[in-house]
Amino acid sequence: MDPVIIVGAGPVGLALSVALAQRGVPSVLLDDSVGKEEPRPARTVVLRPDVASMMERLGCTTLRDEGARWAGWRTMRRKQDVRVVALGDDVAPSPLHIPQHALARGLRDAVAAQPLINLVTESHVDSLEQDDDGVSVHTRGPEATWWRGSHLVGCDGARSTVRKLLGVRFPGRTAVERHAVATLRTELPWPDEALLHRLPPWRTGGEEITARPLPDDVWRLDWLLPARGELVTPDALIARVRDTLAGWSGGTASYELIDTGVHTLHHRLARRWRVGRAFLAGDAAHLLGAVGTQGLDEGLRDAENLAWKLAHVWHHGGSELLLDSYQAERRSCVAARLRAADQSLPILRGSSPLRTYLPGAARGHDALLMDGHLGLGPLGAPPVYTHSPLAPEYAPGQTLVGTEAGAPVVDVRVTTPDGTSARLRDRLDGGQLLVVLVAPGTGVWDQRHWMSAGVMPRLAAAVTALPVRAELLVTESYPGASAHTVLLVRPDGHLVAAFTGVRPAELYAAADAARGGPPSSVRSDRTADIN
Repeated sequence: MDPVIIVGAGPVGLALSVALAQRGVPSVLLDDSVGKEEPRPARTVVLRPDVASMMERLGCTTLRDEGARWAGWRTMRRKQDVRVVALGDDVAPSPLHIPQHALARGLRDAVAAQPLINLVTESHVDSLEQDDDGVSVHTRGPEATWWRGSHLVGCDGARSTVRKLLGVRFPGRTAVERHAVATLRTELPWPDEALLHRLPPWRTGGEEITARPLPDDVWRLDWLLPARGELVTPDALIARVRDTLAGWSGGTASYELIDTGVHTLHHRLARRWRVGRAFLAGDAAHLLGAVGTQGLDEGLRDAENLAWKLAHVWHHGGSELLLDSYQAERRSCVAARLRAADQSLPILRGSSPLRTYLPGAARGHDALLMDGHLGLGPLGAPPVYTHSPLAPEYAPGQTLVGTEAGAPVVDVRVTTPDGTSARLRDRLDGGQLLVVLVAPGTGVWDQRHWMSAGVMPRLAAAVTALPVRAELLVTESYPGASAHTVLLVRPDGHLVAAFTGVRPAELYAAADAARGGPPSSVRSDRTADIN
């Protein structure tokens, strides 16, 4: 079969190509650049714990050396601490903060290690054609070339050529937030803690400052700017740096300025994320980032969601429902995130009378902003595909556990039938469904006999009979689950359903729903509007 064509070699396109390769799917990755990342220390990204875990599974080694996990989160208002939250493995999980060029370099190294990925630099797409069997793309560069693929994914950014060639509209709002940004090396009173300081009591502080640590005493500082008007000159930015460091440290603080910039955030959402065999992902499909939300996070979740579905279709054929579910799941979640941010902005930024008159409003505003930055609540929590078209119909054997159906599973420790111990999310590499039996006392079982013990023979037979490939795992416990509960988990780590005991027929029906039903050919009417 033809490879998948991926247009755009930013973090989303790179991640998608590696995720496909891990599932045995070849790809052609068309890079408009010369294939090198320009270092911009002021351009950093915050990865939520689930996304950082995904990057580790893809083999991005720069996370360890060039990324920083925060020891805590501190919120200040004027001169006082409002809230201090400890972060870490034993408490709330910490996001990972890393320069974007370091993340991209780590993903490029992972791409280079994959023989199934053909990375082609200096290739600019200028035309696109589809038919019932695949997609053809023409590129210009050192040599004009036609490429043939089974599917196409446009990961080519906010000015996406693929989106324009598909005729997809990209409505939204421009410049919803502006920030002056500086990356510098200094010592602050809160080592390894991220800080949100609202209404700092010095002239150049503005309404809000954030400080987020990186390795080697490097910090990224952001000052919220008025939505329009203020021109940030180099002298004005230096004044902000000096006043801020003096305000925090109580005097003149030494620092080394590394990089500066102005970051403007837009909110946009593409009308369609699928047109026939072509898809949009990342900034080509959506722009967000106000009040602490993270656009790249959502783009990488797009890649994770789409990779296993394209891999299933590439290897086994797939239903239209499976391919349509990418837009149904991801677009609805990003739209909800955008709505939450847009509804919060008037209250948080002072254009609503509710800000002044509601009792306790200031504390609620601080908590809302903290949620956005830490990946909690409606502004930042991992997506839940509650109304997914891949959700199975209710069956009497289904039960409730600590994870609702459609949400990411808890990363508990599991054991494979050969006795290997691992984290649950580490078993997602192969792109198969996971069937997890909750069996207290597993740790004391004799590994030579446990596949023939208790319910294991019946469950193993049920897993073998599923309509798609699945791996059987066992865990000592799972939040909210009783003994002999069986969990069915999608290849992207979201829970399909949980069952009381071994129920082969219901497990089969849920697995069939998760793959979108039996395979069907791609309908020609989906491509008629763009040929």
